[in-house]
This record gives sequence, structure tokens and C-alpha cells, in this order.
Amino acid sequence: MPELRALTAEAPPVLEVVAQVEALTRLRRLPDPQVVAAATRAWSRNTIRAFLSDLRLWDDWCRRRGLQTSEADADVVAAYLRGLAGIERDPRNIMKVRAAATIERYLVNIGWAYRMAGLEDPTAASLVRFELKALRKTLGTRQHQARGLRFKGEVVDLDDAPSGVCLAHLLMACRRDMLGARDRAFLLVAYDSGCRRSELVAVTCEAIEGPDADGAGTLFIGTSKTDQEGRGAFAYLSPTTMVAIAAWRKAGMILRGPLFRRVETYFDGSVRCVGEGALHPNSVTLIYRRLVRAAFAKKLLGTMGEIELERWVSAVSSHSIRVGVAQDNFAAGESLPAIMQAYRWRDPKTVMRYGARLAAKSGASARLAKRFGAQ
Repeated sequence: MPELRALTAEAPPVLEVVAQVEALTRLRRLPDPQVVAAATRAWSRNTIRAFLSDLRLWDDWCRRRGLQTSEADADVVAAYLRGLAGIERDPRNIMKVRAAATIERYLVNIGWAYRMAGLEDPTAASLVRFELKALRKTLGTRQHQARGLRFKGEVVDLDDAPSGVCLAHLLMACRRDMLGARDRAFLLVAYDSGCRRSELVAVTCEAIEGPDADGAGTLFIGTSKTDQEGRGAFAYLSPTTMVAIAAWRKAGMILRGPLFRRVETYFDGSVRCVGEGALHPNSVTLIYRRLVRAAFAKKLLGTMGEIELERWVSAVSSHSIRVGVAQDNFAAGESLPAIMQAYRWRDPKTVMRYGARLAAKSGASARLAKRFGAQ
């Protein structure tokens, strides 16, 4: 396949996807490798990562059952679904039970792979569709949601004092050294911009403009999960955030390039140096969880006990501040279109899901209960 390799010499993920799809065929030859290459170049990195991961899981399951993936039919796929849902347990091939949304993604990627390989798509059969519907009833379709990190916590009035695990307390828990300067700027940019983790670690010094006469600035977000074509978008940065960014850049002597970098420490916790490259996306969750523990250690979280702390830490993810931003905007009375536009959401269902718990606490039933409870 020299012509394809020449075409994709600068795109190793393309060759990796081509190889994975080729593995489905008997002769390891694709009818049109250019289609696979073009599709992969159009996908985001996260989509490619998920596609490869899902196909490897499918291939491994088939191998353990002594099956050829090229010969898989609807019966095989249906058995795979039952295994993923925990409906059938094979002692030779124990599988972790997946959520319904995850299983649906597996089916989509497996179907794409078979069609790109020029094979009949076994996921399109009626049997598979009915099995999918059945497992939705078994597993339910409610998706796990990251615990929201709101600015002042679970407060009814945004003018109330901070309560529990919240951004205000995490900011107070930041150290008073170079690491603390990085963490403070990191938290504030995350909250102001509502950036996803991939967008947050990709922030560069050159992407920030300001401060203006009021001290505020803007962040240009070049690409994102919902903007693979690179049209870009701007996010507002408050004067407080701009001050924190300036303090971090001065402490870390960062003139250009990635804004948020690793701060290396010695065994005693003292700062050693600042790295050259950007933070890894996986570090976002670790930073949030470390700061939640730091806030607990400084007794900023009220009467919270160890058990509740661990429950909170396990529920926090890299998406928590983005969820909290949505909830705070709902609490402030902002409209759904305004929230979607400001924080680059495309699906209104996602935003409404983030505000569902907040709505339950401030809706008609809550107001009525408080009215009678006060008597």
C-alpha cells in the first residue's frame, strides 16, 4: 500500500485506523483505503482514540470466543451486547458492564469499521436493534454526570457565602507559591471560559488578549470538540482572572507558548521547576481532586467527614467546573441560548441535564414546600 503510506506519511493515526479496519478482512486488504484515510483525517483525536479502542475491545472479545471478526454476524453482535450489559456471563470471558450510551458508541464504531472494510454491517440487523432496545431497559439510559463545581457551592442565592466544595474554597486552598499561582490561574480560566479539558490545556499565552481598560481580557479558543474545522471562538476572562494569569506567568517566567505547564516539586513538596510543555489532559481531574483534599485539610469544607470527602473526590472530574458554570448561569437567570452561545454548547439537552438538579431545588414543588414549611 505504498500510495496510501505516502499520502498519510504525516498522519500516523490514519495508518493505525487503516490497519485496524484491515484486520476485519480475510485478506487484510481494503476495497478503498482512501475512504478510510479521508474519514480518519476528518475525525477529531478523541473520535479516533475511541474508534481504535472500541475495535480492539471487539476484536479481543471475538478472539477469546474463537471467532473470526470477518465472519461475525448478527447473532455474534447480539451476544456481545448481552455480555456488555451483564445479561450473559461467560466465565472464560468476563466483561465489565458498560453504560447504555457507551454500548451504543461501540455499535456505531463497529458498524463504521465493517462498512469501511467492504463487509456487511452485522450491527444493522433487526436482532441487534432489538437487543440494544432491551439492554436500554435493563441498564437505563440516564448518563453518569460529573459533580458540578459551582463558584459558591450549593447556594440558593448567588450572594450567599460559599458553602462546601466550591471554586471559592478551592481558590482559598491554593498554595502561596509557584504551584499555587498556577492552580489559581488554572481554576479561574476554567470557570470564566467553561473550557473542556482539551481546550484548557491547549491555552497559549498568544491566545490571550488584554487586559483592556476595565482589566478584563479574552481567550481565543482555536479548536474544540464541537469545532473541528477551526473557526474558533472567544471567551471572556474577568479582571481577577487576568491578574491571576499575570501572576502565574511572572512566577513561572512564561513568555510564550503553553500557559498551563507542569510544576515539578521535590519530595518535601517544595517547587523544583516549571516544565516546558503543556499539561496533559488527564492532569485536569488530578488537580481538581488534589485541591478538594487541600480545602478539606484546611477545614474550609465545614462539617464534611472523611466518607463524604471521598464520595466528593470520586465524583469530581475534568468536566466538573464546566458543569458548575452551567448551573451557576441557570441560578443567575441566564437563558438557555445565552449559556449555549457563551460556553460553546451545541446540544441543548446536555445543558438542560446539567441544570436538572438545580431546577429541582428551585422549581415549583420546592417553592411550595418551603411556603408551607414556614408556617
